Amino acid sequence: MFLIKKLARALLMLFIWGLAGGVFGAVLVSMRHMLGDLGFEGWYPLLIGTCAAAMTVATLYSAMFVALVGAAAGVLASIAYLMLYSQVVDLLIISAVAAGAGLIAGLFFNRGPQANARAFGVTMTGLLAGAGAGLTIAIALQLYTQTIDPMVVVAGVVALVGTLFQLNHRWLEYGCSGWPWTRLGGPLVAAWIAGIVGVGVWLMVGSASTELTWDISGRFDYLLEQIPLGVMGGAVGGAVTGLLLELLGFGLADERHDL
Repeated sequence: MFLIKKLARALLMLFIWGLAGGVFGAVLVSMRHMLGDLGFEGWYPLLIGTCAAAMTVATLYSAMFVALVGAAAGVLASIAYLMLYSQVVDLLIISAVAAGAGLIAGLFFNRGPQANARAFGVTMTGLLAGAGAGLTIAIALQLYTQTIDPMVVVAGVVALVGTLFQLNHRWLEYGCSGWPWTRLGGPLVAAWIAGIVGVGVWLMVGSASTELTWDISGRFDYLLEQIPLGVMGGAVGGAVTGLLLELLGFGLADERHDL
């Protein structure tokens, strides 16, 4: 019976971390693609994309209720924006509109001070873990001049982010347990998720903006080819990292969920 429980726990870790890693990979690849086409060069797309993906996945896992509120508000606000301004979809405007809707929704739909503080704490943990992992991988890529498969890069980023998150989330959550995060933490996180939804909508339907001069069909087809590779790399990196952390006593099975 003990071996069966251990096996079931390990399989659960593989699934949870693999799923989280897959989502992380999709967000990272999309953000790097978008930032590169907006003119960001060098290590900036990797660093910013890693931070954005880490914050998003941390919120989805550890503060799912807040994430669902923000995502729903972002979808509704983006649809309303597209209905009113369907000819030219501006990235900053649609993301700001979605984030504003997420902030308002987060103020009305939350689960109290403790849940607000926890949501903000895990999101900030994701930000710091993403920053640390992004800088580390960016420096490693600069030092290692050989070509590395993008799947390997994503897997490495996911592994490092997951490790940093697990090692630091408790004290960061404790540091965010006071005012004003008990009141504004949840709404701010909902605004972040809604803004990410707005960015996703722009990537799908608004990248024909006059601000950009790229080949729309070609670049979007390239993005669609890269996302599955990012998902696979993230899933593998997440599953392996989750299993190793579980064996070392840092698994996610004992975490509290805000459902």
